[in-house]
Amino acid sequence: MSAVRRASYPANSRYTEPNHNLGETHMDARTPDFSAARTTMQRYVDQEIIPGVSWAVLKGRDVVDQQCVGFADREAKTALRPDHIFRAYSNTKIFVTYSIMLLVEEGHIGLDDAVEKVLPQLGNRKVLKQGASSLADVEPAKGPITIRQLLTHTSGLSYGIFDPGSVLFKGYNEARVLNPLTPLTDMIDQLADLPLSYQPGTSWEYSVATDVLGRVVEVVSGKSLDAYFKERIFDRLGMTDTGFHVPEAQQGRLVALYTGADVLDPMKPGLTRADNLPYPQAYRRPFPRLSGGGGLVSTLPDMLALVRALLPGPDALLKPETLRQMMTNQLAAEQTIRFANLGPIPGKGFGLGGAVTFAPTPFDPPNSTGEFQWGGLAGTHWWICPQANTAGVLMAQRHMGFWNPFFFEFKRLAYQAVGA
Repeated sequence: MSAVRRASYPANSRYTEPNHNLGETHMDARTPDFSAARTTMQRYVDQEIIPGVSWAVLKGRDVVDQQCVGFADREAKTALRPDHIFRAYSNTKIFVTYSIMLLVEEGHIGLDDAVEKVLPQLGNRKVLKQGASSLADVEPAKGPITIRQLLTHTSGLSYGIFDPGSVLFKGYNEARVLNPLTPLTDMIDQLADLPLSYQPGTSWEYSVATDVLGRVVEVVSGKSLDAYFKERIFDRLGMTDTGFHVPEAQQGRLVALYTGADVLDPMKPGLTRADNLPYPQAYRRPFPRLSGGGGLVSTLPDMLALVRALLPGPDALLKPETLRQMMTNQLAAEQTIRFANLGPIPGKGFGLGGAVTFAPTPFDPPNSTGEFQWGGLAGTHWWICPQANTAGVLMAQRHMGFWNPFFFEFKRLAYQAVGA
């Protein structure tokens, strides 16, 4: 991660400077009007729902709007700028997906390969029986975990954070599966001793699967995950501010992190500083665990550089057929994604590395069928919609900000602005 050229932006201003492949925002009579989106996001800031928010929206491959609203640090009244660094959390997952698809294109692995070909510890799986009361109440898996199942969160792995009180929640936490002080090799060893929550390929559960894929990248490529990212993604796309921690000299650019007033009521006003989530010094110093599921920090320009590389075009870094496959729903016709605390999410399937909208709900833009998207727990999001010919990145820093109302409202207004 290197320093970027600093620029001065008036507080809460619109900015139009091209940066890291964002491209120019051309302000003429044909430019989409994002004033409604800006007014709405300012309202979320004023109501203390989010501290600040940055975004960039594409129509085709052209950036048609780039703005920052609110604060990087509410207490210091530091206006949010495009060079501020955000905790990406689960937006890290798209980098691992991208890496896996590069390895697939190069013939090093196959989507339907058993993961035990790369990670032998994950062979011969056991599966919790329905209604199991202990980790010992298991039956043999009917098939191996595949790379495709890891990409689609249908492997039977869990996370140990979304289902308190369950047998696997207890097992994952006692094994300290998410411990940042251990490398990925330790995580694989810990998972080898834990049962799956369901037979591979039969259900959907958000999980540590992407961290497992991070280890797959390391074993197949012979490089550490950070080195692979740098060589195959960051350097090729000019991403100078993305990495697994913020160097000390750049930590003044790391935005403050906040929690909302009520985790069950995302629209209740009030923000509390929480820079030490998810653990002390997170993202501020190197840790042994290079988490492909949630370990990166990034900036708006860097994230947009990656999104643009996932759009069909002469400078795309993956083949058109690979991109189409990633953005195609991989789940069975009757399946949707679901979270333990939210239940099934209607109209949402899952592709290779992100959700796919197959039936827009009232929360979604009407013309978002086929949209490929995901986000992070602290409020960073990206989306690509081939049918509507639009894509974008929206970045805030509110813990439990994934699929928060501000994101749904912004995206509806953004689609309207670009005429989608």
